[in-house]
Amino acid sequence: MKQVLFITYYWPPSGKASIHWPLNIIKFLPEFGWQPIVLTVDEDTFSAKDESLLKKIDPALKVYKSKAFEPFNLYKKFIGKKKDEQLVASETISLTNKSITHRISIWIRMNLFIPDARIGWYFSGIKKGKEIFNQENVDAIVSVGPPHSVHLIGLALSKKFHKSFFPVFIDPWVDIVYYKNFKRSKITLAIDNHLEKKVIENSTASIFVTETMKNDYVKKYPSAIEKSHVLYWGYNEEEFENLESKQQEGEEIILHAGNIFDFQDIPQFWKRVKKEIDNGRNLRLKFIGTVSPGIKNSIEKAGLINYTEYVGFLPYKIMLNELMNASYLLVCSTEPRHVPGKLFEYLRTGKPIIAFGNDNEEVKQILEDTNAGMMFRYDEDGGRVFEISRDYITNRYKIKKFNREEVARELSDILTKKYNYSHAFKINQK
Repeated sequence: MKQVLFITYYWPPSGKASIHWPLNIIKFLPEFGWQPIVLTVDEDTFSAKDESLLKKIDPALKVYKSKAFEPFNLYKKFIGKKKDEQLVASETISLTNKSITHRISIWIRMNLFIPDARIGWYFSGIKKGKEIFNQENVDAIVSVGPPHSVHLIGLALSKKFHKSFFPVFIDPWVDIVYYKNFKRSKITLAIDNHLEKKVIENSTASIFVTETMKNDYVKKYPSAIEKSHVLYWGYNEEEFENLESKQQEGEEIILHAGNIFDFQDIPQFWKRVKKEIDNGRNLRLKFIGTVSPGIKNSIEKAGLINYTEYVGFLPYKIMLNELMNASYLLVCSTEPRHVPGKLFEYLRTGKPIIAFGNDNEEVKQILEDTNAGMMFRYDEDGGRVFEISRDYITNRYKIKKFNREEVARELSDILTKKYNYSHAFKINQK
């Protein structure tokens, strides 16, 4: 069986949402002729922990770890937090925090850490990668970003050992959406663009989790058109086994899972929810994960503070239970290239989805194709979904293509096709 090295910063017990794509694709790949090996960091001190995810790792899977410099530990000291105090992702880039320490830390993060704050793993990751190649017969490399600094490790190892290289882009790199409200110097942008281009042009094939993101990169780098692929984020069918909807009678919960940032505020929707409550509906807002200060302020201004619950981080399985118990599932798709990972788990629940995003045709199309919910602009109140929610019965047949076992099969096809082509080319060159 051919072996593929997965380079991923996030790995259990990290509870980072982006962990679920590599974790589950790795699980299914051996069914299709590829045995994964994992290179990751010794410890992710930023993300909340989810110890339950450790049970999903095959004991036979080889996982190599190396230490990384974690700048967020210094950030905690700088802003006065204790070493063991949990950071909130949405707060670290909040625009409502006007303190001088926060503003300085934002500038440092946006301009001195290129391409991102995890670049401190670069040298250690390459060193450990060399050890892996000396011990294992690796046939291909897959790097999963963000953090996109992981792709630089993958590229360096692929060049040194002449192996096929497949960067996976869960989010865009240089112009990711949360950069848009912050200043990055011309020098920073020039270096970052150079690194992005280097990875794309030297990859064997690049993989994107949305069609729109792929098209955007192909437009930016035309040479990548023949080697760019789309593999959606997907969901795990087995995670939904034995989960049942247990809604409290008469109560309607609107649930958002994951991080929600200041730039994803939907003030007109909060006002509409309050109006529905005032008219006698028993609506409640529930947030699982991190909620930025700006969002909380907006909800309070709408008069919803007594109708809102902030749960915080929950282990993955418990989070899925909460999705099943909700009446509506809320998602903010901030920009056209963004298809949130949670959308696919939302789809599998069969609950009506309320989506917000400006000009996000891809999310809109997915919702329409599966009859799963409605898409609104950020300045709309989304009220129509309450009027016709009973019309939304998700097409279970159409969402099956998003099952991660199917996604893993598609990845194996890409790996095998490129491996066979490369292998044949080398033989012909002899």
